[in-house]
Amino acid sequence: MAAIYSLYIINKSGGLIFCKDYGSAGKMDTNDSLRLASLWHSMHAISQQLSPVNGCAGIELLQADTFDLHCFQSLTGTKFFVVCEPGTLHMEFLLKYIYELYTDYVLKNPFYEMEMPIRCELFDINLSQAVQKDRVALLGR
Repeated sequence: MAAIYSLYIINKSGGLIFCKDYGSAGKMDTNDSLRLASLWHSMHAISQQLSPVNGCAGIELLQADTFDLHCFQSLTGTKFFVVCEPGTLHMEFLLKYIYELYTDYVLKNPFYEMEMPIRCELFDINLSQAVQKDRVALLGR
């Protein structure tokens, strides 16, 4: 079973700009992915406002019985979140590495328009390698 089920990238407006499924079970259709991204964006924003701690960055980890959802928000408001097996460790490092790939291969691509869906082959290739390396590292632990 894969440690990482899926990866989502949401723009600062809450629109889904990238979605990739890595697990074979429970794949969602496009409409469900769009709803999930919109719901997560809203929950993240509400959690920032309701937090009793000043400067709260929002929800970083949501734990459920069957999955964990780890989130990283960049300074520009773009959110990266991974749905993975419960108890999977060190996802924050993977998310930060995915953000580095995003800045290197998507934002530096002269043909990419901000806030639009990501269609970049080099990003896809390097992302697949990063997820595969992470899976191998998890199996070795």
